[in-house]
Amino acid sequence: MYRLMLPHSVSNEVPEHPCVSPVSNQVFERRLIEKYIAENGVDPMNSQPLSEEQLIDIKVSHPIRPKAPSSTSIPAILKALQDEWDAVMLHSFTLRQQLQTTRQELSHALYQHDAACRVIARLTKEVTAAREALATLKPQAGLVAPQSMPASQPAAGGAGGEPMEVSVQVGMTPEIIQKLQDKATVLTTERKKRGKTVPEELVRAEDLSKYRQVASHAGLHSASVPGILCMDLCPSDTNKVLTGGADKNVVVFDKKEEQIIATLKGHTKKVTSVIYHPSQSVVFSASPDSTIRVWSVTGGNCIQVVRAHEASVTGLSLHATGDYLLSSSEDQYWAFSDIQTGQVLTKVTDEAAGVALTCAQFHPDGLIFGTGTADSQIKIWDLKERTNVANFPGHSGPVTSIAFSENGYYLATGAQDSSVKLWDLRKLKNFKTIALDNNYEVKSLVFDQSGTYLAVGGSDIRVYICKQWSEVLNFSDHSGLVTGLAFGDNAQFLSSAGMDRSLKFYSL
Repeated sequence: MYRLMLPHSVSNEVPEHPCVSPVSNQVFERRLIEKYIAENGVDPMNSQPLSEEQLIDIKVSHPIRPKAPSSTSIPAILKALQDEWDAVMLHSFTLRQQLQTTRQELSHALYQHDAACRVIARLTKEVTAAREALATLKPQAGLVAPQSMPASQPAAGGAGGEPMEVSVQVGMTPEIIQKLQDKATVLTTERKKRGKTVPEELVRAEDLSKYRQVASHAGLHSASVPGILCMDLCPSDTNKVLTGGADKNVVVFDKKEEQIIATLKGHTKKVTSVIYHPSQSVVFSASPDSTIRVWSVTGGNCIQVVRAHEASVTGLSLHATGDYLLSSSEDQYWAFSDIQTGQVLTKVTDEAAGVALTCAQFHPDGLIFGTGTADSQIKIWDLKERTNVANFPGHSGPVTSIAFSENGYYLATGAQDSSVKLWDLRKLKNFKTIALDNNYEVKSLVFDQSGTYLAVGGSDIRVYICKQWSEVLNFSDHSGLVTGLAFGDNAQFLSSAGMDRSLKFYSL
């Protein structure tokens, strides 16, 4: 006689009346499965619908069963015990299934709770940004905007000839936002036209590796308070070099004529950031005296003072339109200001972070920008929405410099951890880390205009070729930290400034 086993998950006994479920192909004791179907209407193995009519009997030979005993006989007691056992087994099986279902429901509930927490965090951030935007727009509703003032003329001021100081926030008007969008569209189209082709005039890596120092100038700033803290080249005429010094002065130097064009005085503390306007004879400077100054190179005077911050201004970047300045500060705010009027259009902070900003830089298209923080974070911001759209953790120590590549995809960052990190803005991740010597201090990062080379300044000067990220140049001519670097047109020369008070040029 066949010994047909009922599935172990129910009773694990030899069935007296075996049958097969066509749904799960399992063998059951008919009386047990009929009870289960009557209560649940499904197959116990896979919970698929099952009816008694679907069950298929298995023909086996059985011993002749005795006639039914009376209720007081031992066989009757055994029968009652058997029925109880069957009921216990069915109940146990049902409990196991319910336990499994409950576990799944609990897992789903925990997942929903986690998702809800994420949504709440995002909404909280959006509410904070909305409140900041509202605070920015309130002055516009209650104040009459000051009359525009041409950048070429000094503003009315006090007895000392100081220009008017403007700090009222007038808000980002739809016209300004449209202007930013139109400029970004033009720049993006131009970039796509250029494609990935490298300019023919660009100096090749093998020639760049042959660069040597061709000039050095140490008389630009005062020797009593030595140190050049920043530099920039005029984009339309790279012979004009702009430097800011520890002596509180801003100097415009002519590389070709080897002479100082203008010495601009007005800051009450050292000058830490300078920018040369691409199309006007105007330069910008920032200082720990919490001011941003706009200077006329031809007039040799300050034509605007922007008081956007209440603490040291740590970073400065000019928008691609040439009409707006981005600034960062130790007061934890970044500000967007109009250079023509000196008005602060908007001023935003990340209240959740509550940490000082150490540098700022516009993306080449001008719709997003990056800021570095004192707690080693790099934050990417949407200018139109004035919201923090991405964060890049990974450095240790305050971020000292950030630079966007002209290709629009790469961001280079340096901090007090002796490394330079490269980030892909499309994938929002760090794809390369250049580990420098121990105790190497990164002070300046700059890409050339084609995005082919990256220069790193600090303990020395190093130039890397992008994509391979291999070093093609290394100079140790400065006796102090290198604080500023800039490439000439098509990398025809490299300029550097340092704490040794010298301005140096490298070329073939």
